[in-house]
Parts: sequence; structure tokens; C-alpha cells
Amino acid sequence: MKLHLETGDARYRITAYRPGEVTVNDEVLTESVVLTASQLVRRWPPRSIGQLDASHLQSVLEMAPEVVILGSGARQRFPAPAVLAPLLTAGIGVEVMDTGAACRTFNILVAEGRRVAAALLVGET
Repeated sequence: MKLHLETGDARYRITAYRPGEVTVNDEVLTESVVLTASQLVRRWPPRSIGQLDASHLQSVLEMAPEVVILGSGARQRFPAPAVLAPLLTAGIGVEVMDTGAACRTFNILVAEGRRVAAALLVGET
């Protein structure tokens, strides 16, 4: 699915998604990623909800977002509460959705000027 929402001054935007890959600007990525409007972390280690642990969210926490969109793969799956605890303890909102919905939501929130980070699990289809 192609996404065409313009995001103003954002350095990074998601331009397409399909199961197993996400396109950031013109770069097709087949591994999990974390991104904000100004930062892109390629090759984020977890590839599925089962592999995700609290330590993986440290890089997201360091980006100081007001909200994190966690894309859980082709289907919406929720991690264990302990995995999200560092974000919640820091007062950061977290929304969990399938990765396609997370891509669309990220672009909308960036266009609104929100400090959002998307943590996208790309490997799980």
C-alpha cells in the first residue's frame, strides 16, 4: 500500500508499507526499524513481539517522544506489560497496532507536529 501524506519539514516519512517491508522516503527496509520525523534507526533487533523486550525500547526512550506507535507485524499483537513498562514509567504514551496502521498513524501524527516515534516490527508477517 502506498502512502502519500506530506509531512512538512519531516526528514523521514513512511511512503509505503506491505507485509515484510516498509519504505522510508525511497528506501525499502526489510528489517524492523524505529523512526521519528528526524531520526531513523535501521536494523532494530526484534523481528516479532515474542522477541521484543524492555531493553529494545531503550533507544526509543532516548528519542524523547510524547507517544510511541508500536507496529506489531501483519496482525495486532500486544507485548507483555513488563516490556512497555519503561515507556509508561517515563510518562510516554504507547499505542500498539498492526504495522500498516502504525505507518499511517505515524505519518498523521508527524504532519500534526507531534513528537512521535514509530517502532515497527517488519519481520513478522
